[in-house]
Amino acid sequence: MYKIKTFNAISQRGLERFNESHFEVNDKVVGESAILLRSHKLEMTSITSTVRAVARAGAGVNNVPVNECTNQGIVVFNTPGANANAVKELVVCALLLASRGIVQGIDFVRSQTQIQDYAELAKLMEKEKKQFKGSEISGKTLGVIGLGAIGSMVAKTAIDLGMDVLGYDPALSVEAAWRLPSEVKHISNLSTLMAKSDFVTLHLPVLDSTRGLINCGMFKAMKPGACLINFARDEIVDTDALVQALKSDGMGKYISDFPRPELMANKKVITMPHLGASTREAEENCAVMAADQLMDFLKNGNIKHSVNFPNLSLEREVNYQPNTRLAISNKNVPKILGQILSVLADQNINVLDMMNKSRGEIAYNLIDLESEPSDRAIAAIDSIADVIQVTLL
Repeated sequence: MYKIKTFNAISQRGLERFNESHFEVNDKVVGESAILLRSHKLEMTSITSTVRAVARAGAGVNNVPVNECTNQGIVVFNTPGANANAVKELVVCALLLASRGIVQGIDFVRSQTQIQDYAELAKLMEKEKKQFKGSEISGKTLGVIGLGAIGSMVAKTAIDLGMDVLGYDPALSVEAAWRLPSEVKHISNLSTLMAKSDFVTLHLPVLDSTRGLINCGMFKAMKPGACLINFARDEIVDTDALVQALKSDGMGKYISDFPRPELMANKKVITMPHLGASTREAEENCAVMAADQLMDFLKNGNIKHSVNFPNLSLEREVNYQPNTRLAISNKNVPKILGQILSVLADQNINVLDMMNKSRGEIAYNLIDLESEPSDRAIAAIDSIADVIQVTLL
């Protein structure tokens, strides 16, 4: 029986993926093999010694102690791209909110409740609408910082809306590059993108290299009147620098999913209560992806979309023998794999197939065996220096 502990209300579509009798999934299980959560702040004190994986039904993992999990051989999954369409649609909404006086116009209409005569109200609206006149986004330039699953979708949609698109991503993967429309112009210098864009939208994770990325220097480089859109993470924008930029005449608007007390009264700011992925479809997609990842990992040891372990997948034969696959995590140092294979050879256990990959300081191995290894063999592997965890699947 695989036990999975939940820390948030998980979409029913995701929970329905665990339709096999050997999965128990709820918030009260004891001795869990995995944890499934959304935005719950996970502390190491809540992670028992039996936990082998944590799956975050969402892209960001700042609510998970990733480094500590890595040290204990715990695989941390996320679900990149599952909420991409939801965020993309809200970014399009933000572009329109920034360019047209929509919010201001709505507020004005709502303030006229004292007028009960329709003709009088219509006359007032016609007279005052000019103060909410805006601009069209077609023909304007959008700078997209971060060209992953969400950024690439935003870029494509902006092109379809008639915008020119500049893209910046120093860590652009080959897979992400293939997703990008050819019309996106790749910019290698962030200041240049800021200077040329009428709108700038952020789609980056919070890393040491991205925290406070949009700072005083970036705001100074920004095109006069430009709008900054942040549906990525609050920490990417230096708040003090933002407050100073908003005081100047140069910056246009700031639209964000992360309200801050310093910004609440600023008329140039529109903030939302973290609505980026708050759609039924996004929650379902994230839950389904997280559930599938956990099931494949717990049953087969396969890893897909991990933020701390190498992605690794090894097909199992249709008629595979139970308890003949080893999943082994270890520190990425020389000679570990050789020692593991020596133990198996000493026990006369034949290796049928295997795969080994590393990521930074961690390595991960899947080894298919002709016969089930003894407790003695597993203990011998577990006792090898720098082996972190050994699991028989």
